Amino acid sequence: MRTIQEMTDKLSGKKVLMRVDFNVPLDKKTGVMSNDLRIRRALPTVRYALEHGAAIILMSHLDRPEGRDPKFTLKPIAKRLSELLGKECQFASDCIGPEAEQAAAALQPGQVLMLENTRYHAEEEANDAEFARKLASLGDIYVSDAFGTVHRAHASTAGVASYLPSAAGLLVEKEVEYLSKAIENPPHPYVAVMGGAKVSDKISVIRNLLPKVDCMLIGGAMAYTFLKQQGVAVGSSLVEEDRLDVAADLLAEGGDKLVLPVDHVCAQKIDAEAEAKTFIKEIPDGWIGLDIGPKTTEEFRSRIATASLVTWNGPVGYFEIDKFGNGTVGVARAMAECDAITIVGGGETAEAVEELGLEDRISHVSTGGGASLEFLAGEKLPGLAVLE
Repeated sequence: MRTIQEMTDKLSGKKVLMRVDFNVPLDKKTGVMSNDLRIRRALPTVRYALEHGAAIILMSHLDRPEGRDPKFTLKPIAKRLSELLGKECQFASDCIGPEAEQAAAALQPGQVLMLENTRYHAEEEANDAEFARKLASLGDIYVSDAFGTVHRAHASTAGVASYLPSAAGLLVEKEVEYLSKAIENPPHPYVAVMGGAKVSDKISVIRNLLPKVDCMLIGGAMAYTFLKQQGVAVGSSLVEEDRLDVAADLLAEGGDKLVLPVDHVCAQKIDAEAEAKTFIKEIPDGWIGLDIGPKTTEEFRSRIATASLVTWNGPVGYFEIDKFGNGTVGVARAMAECDAITIVGGGETAEAVEELGLEDRISHVSTGGGASLEFLAGEKLPGLAVLE
């Protein structure tokens, strides 16, 4: 994979068309950006290109607008980027067409321009060749620094690479470097923590990692599909009935490597006011497993403490409610305290680590939930394949 550092001598005086992931979370009531982490993660690559004499044209999507929905304009994002960079980020009210073309043509070295939401055009997700060509015509070099979107074959993530010399930005390079440690000659002992709601979301990852890990710690609601397959009573916990046969196959493949919860924090409904009870091994009828219990948390912590490499995808409980978040907190703290290389997948797992203020004590927190899962599953990601 070619990187921006390998193209350093080609940046001066050039217009760099850079795909970033500014799909920031918006407050559901006010529509205002509630977290600027994704903007901050892009700063090193933006600054690197500026320091080496480039002008930068930024592309991103925001949410899933149906047409030109003003709620999903990138204009406030451009303003926030200006504040973080300490210099003006110009803004074009479209990503193709006369205004974008004129703004890009007038851009001078050291200046930054942000294009409007690429998903305002249906051609973006269709990876339309003509739309990709129009985007590419704005720049001289294409840099991909949006790891959260590299599993999508869209015009701005893959299509433009057909028309311009292309390279990975510093963030994408770091993501690939760390996630590769989990699947290519990983150090041992290697512990993988798998959580989240559904086995079906993680089948490919579990299958790909099982031969590589020393143990896989299973938590979250997905654990109850495995436990039910083993004949353990799981009460009213979430079970994917149509995945019980898959769970049986994975249990057979994994053997002693798969470590399942031995106790559970439960409630009769998913509610902050609901009474929480801990049950050992089996869950009575009418009760829902919502977190791993203290014995399981301690078992998970002890396994992590002795590891050389730990990867974590998916919270191990309903951590949005504090009384069901102790397992997730325990895993996060164990990873922060151990001496291993620690890699946290994106999405809710990254949110949990950030909320606890532990991000700086983890070796790598991925910016891409879906992309990191597909990478760990060994799948070919379109947005990376075009950089090879």
